[in-house]
Amino acid sequence: MKPSHIEHIGIAVQNLEEQIKYYEEVLGLTCYNIEEVADQKVKTAFFMVGQTKIELLESTDPEGPIGKFIEKKGQGIHHIAFAVESVQEFLDHAASKEVALIDKAPRAGAEGLQIGFLHPKSTNGVLTEVCENPKK
Repeated sequence: MKPSHIEHIGIAVQNLEEQIKYYEEVLGLTCYNIEEVADQKVKTAFFMVGQTKIELLESTDPEGPIGKFIEKKGQGIHHIAFAVESVQEFLDHAASKEVALIDKAPRAGAEGLQIGFLHPKSTNGVLTEVCENPKK
């Protein structure tokens, strides 16, 4: 039931191309995937740091979750994501502990993962995502 590792750290950015350049030219990382997740109104770019991913998130719509986050808080860390065996089991467990859920059931995320979010009002202000790789 408990997370096996940090799957990724999501960082909200205003300009994906500028940030990719920073991560590649300054940090020496390689962007290995750029993907748009239309239903979440976001374009993502991924980097590996050891066994953990960094996910850059650029809004494709100012009214989407990332657009609203940047408008309210500016660029920066948006969420932390943990790998779990079953998103649904984890969401059910969290709900049984009176944790507020954003998602009551898994939904499709970037890179083919099943995802679910816990509300930051129940997680000490940290938007928390759980991820399941159905291919494993």
